[in-house]
Amino acid sequence: MEERALSDGTVWLTPPTEADIDTITECCQDPDIGAWVTIPVPYRRSDAESFLDNVVAPGWAGRSPTWALRLRADGPVVGMIGLDRLDESSNEIGFWVVPEHRRRGLVSRAIALVCEFGFSADGLALQRITWRAIVGNHASAAVARRNGFQYEGIARLGSLQRGVRHDNWVAGRLATDPPGPAGDWPEGV
Repeated sequence: MEERALSDGTVWLTPPTEADIDTITECCQDPDIGAWVTIPVPYRRSDAESFLDNVVAPGWAGRSPTWALRLRADGPVVGMIGLDRLDESSNEIGFWVVPEHRRRGLVSRAIALVCEFGFSADGLALQRITWRAIVGNHASAAVARRNGFQYEGIARLGSLQRGVRHDNWVAGRLATDPPGPAGDWPEGV
């Protein structure tokens, strides 16, 4: 598929490039990103290079797009968001943002743009987008809930992160679901 930039005038989502390698490496030094995201720890420049070569480039070719989150079209990377293909009509969303830009609504804006692209006929034409996070990642759960993801439960030992299995919270959003906040999430998630 052809790479596509997305923007709402506040956030810009563009495919990360080689020019972003050092910034991605610096961003991924944040301990919270390492705690919740399946990245190598410690994160080195070679990991960012591998990410571009083995995830970003083939992802766009395989309907698994990844975007760098920026605050202007030519700005530095402040986060990452992507849709990993699960099957022909379903992808899984994943994202992170650096500490100084958390709690500002930027990830919610990025998720809205990515879901719109994912569900649209001229995007990926998906029927479902799955969200999952290691149990305890309340910030990720909050932003998923704000963007219309319906809580579906816990996948026991549902993810592997650096050799350790973790329980996951799981939620999904269907193409027919409204984009606004979802109700019926259990207290404490």
